[in-house]
Amino acid sequence: MKPRNIILIGMPGSGKSTLGVLLAKAINYRFLDTDLLIQEQEGKLLREIIAEKGQEAFLKIEEEVNAGVHAERTVIAPGGSAVYSERAMRHFAEIGTVVYLHVPLQELEKRLGDLTRRGVVLKEGQTLEMLLEERRPYYERYAEVTVDVAQEDIGMLLAEIIEKLEQRKEERGR
Repeated sequence: MKPRNIILIGMPGSGKSTLGVLLAKAINYRFLDTDLLIQEQEGKLLREIIAEKGQEAFLKIEEEVNAGVHAERTVIAPGGSAVYSERAMRHFAEIGTVVYLHVPLQELEKRLGDLTRRGVVLKEGQTLEMLLEERRPYYERYAEVTVDVAQEDIGMLLAEIIEKLEQRKEERGR
């Protein structure tokens, strides 16, 4: 069996990029942030794409980029809204193990500043709490492994992710 990728899903501020880079180094994988692929393809920042083209167009661009990822032995960090695309998430499940980085609302509020400056897809009048409640069922549905990343000890978090991935691999092997 080919080495599988690891796909980190979760809210903005859950540590997909930070933990992803460190996880990739720890297990000798590459790291890929699909938000950077979108920005490269479009020649604009995420918030500029959303402002200029609108949320629906952004989600279509995001779906195309995510569903088109071809990688091996890579930790992949898609944007938090990737879970809105069943097509992209099916693709990720086919090419790797999907890990949900769960962060409680209170911790997210501490970690995040202005959501629009981060390029977060928010509906008119939507709060962070509303967004989390909307996305949580998607994250839980697509996750093969869930890790609570509210605590800030990076070393312990990496060890927990690696341990849970090993357990998942053993379960698959049975």
